[in-house]
Amino acid sequence: MGNRPDAGGRRTAWAENSERLRRAATTEPGRLRIIGAVLAVLVVAFGAVTAWQMTDRSDAADDVLHNSQPLTSDAADIYRALAEANTAASSAFLAGGQETPQARRTYEENIDAAARKLVKAAGSARPGSASAEAITKLNTALPVYKGLVERARTYNRLGFPVGGAYLRYANQKMQDEMLEAAHSLYAQENDRLDADYAAAKPYPWAALTLGVLALAALAAAQVREYRRTNRVLSHGLVAAAGATTVVLLWLAVGHSVARAELTASYDHGVRSLTVLHDARIAALKARGNENLTLIARGAETTKVGKDTKDKYDVEYGDEMGRLVSGLGRAETLADDKSGQDPVTSARQSVNEWKSRHAQARSADENGDYENALGLVVGSGRTTDQSFDAVDTSLEKALAHEEAEYQRAAEDGRGAFTGLPLGAGVLAVLAAAGAVLGIGRRLSEFR
Repeated sequence: MGNRPDAGGRRTAWAENSERLRRAATTEPGRLRIIGAVLAVLVVAFGAVTAWQMTDRSDAADDVLHNSQPLTSDAADIYRALAEANTAASSAFLAGGQETPQARRTYEENIDAAARKLVKAAGSARPGSASAEAITKLNTALPVYKGLVERARTYNRLGFPVGGAYLRYANQKMQDEMLEAAHSLYAQENDRLDADYAAAKPYPWAALTLGVLALAALAAAQVREYRRTNRVLSHGLVAAAGATTVVLLWLAVGHSVARAELTASYDHGVRSLTVLHDARIAALKARGNENLTLIARGAETTKVGKDTKDKYDVEYGDEMGRLVSGLGRAETLADDKSGQDPVTSARQSVNEWKSRHAQARSADENGDYENALGLVVGSGRTTDQSFDAVDTSLEKALAHEEAEYQRAAEDGRGAFTGLPLGAGVLAVLAAAGAVLGIGRRLSEFR
């Protein structure tokens, strides 16, 4: 319809322009103009797609380094602080009227640390998200838990047995409600971290494909000119090909380095940190259950097969199993001696802890409560001493893996530096070179 003449017998502007383009394409100047336009579009498209894809990956790597991983670490710290506060509360309760200022300070410092981290996490959570719901739940439950612990502490100092019931209720609230919410927050932030890694690491296939096409087109144009004019080189096309090659190599090498470093930061940083955080939490929960075994004194039981056993002692065994398993995985993931040594030390302390715990349980089951208490929270060779050694070793391992993660993640983020802007600038220069090269050839027809 667009090619038909109008009512007056004249052809439409579209038809006339199409005919003019067809006639131009049959001449050498017309072909050169089309070739120049195609080269310019290809090179500019290559630069634009490279800038776009690298900006997305650079932003995702930046989020890994400065947002999602720190928030994941904060979520783990919230869980750890709550678990440690619960453990400290039970240890202080066992000491009764002899509660030490250090035990009280440990409890209060961890409660304060959890509250501060919750405020920080609340500022970063998306409204209405699962993370925001978990934070709200924790903020609501924290003062209730503190009130229960204070009541347990008060009644215990007065010598009233009801203090033990309050502490068991506080522990139940911590285990069933607060730590569940903290674990939900941790899982949500871990998912966010995985999503950022997934966005930062994929190969930029669209940019790479366009780069290869642009380079092939520039080479074909150079070969065509050589065959028609016997000129070995066109300076403009050579400059365009050189700039395109630089961008293509920069893209391939820069992204490969970034991907390798980000992968290393995940494999030797995030994975190790996750395992170590879980191990440290298992140690804290095991210690809390060990204390509650003596506090409850058989008031809470559970069925294991056909046998009826102390609930807290069974849970202690479960957490110790998780701790041992976690330390084994952490030792495998550690990629140097500085990472392996504290984990090995923690495993040795765990074996010592289990041996001392067995002695304490034997004394308690034989009716020697005071001796059992002394083996758990007394002075000298106690399970409390073993737990402190485990916790200290895990803290050292976490600090080492955090430094390993930080180094690799910063290197991965750094490999993207300047690539989006550099690709754009070089692509514009390459397009200008291609147009100038073709323009010089066109000038010969004037």
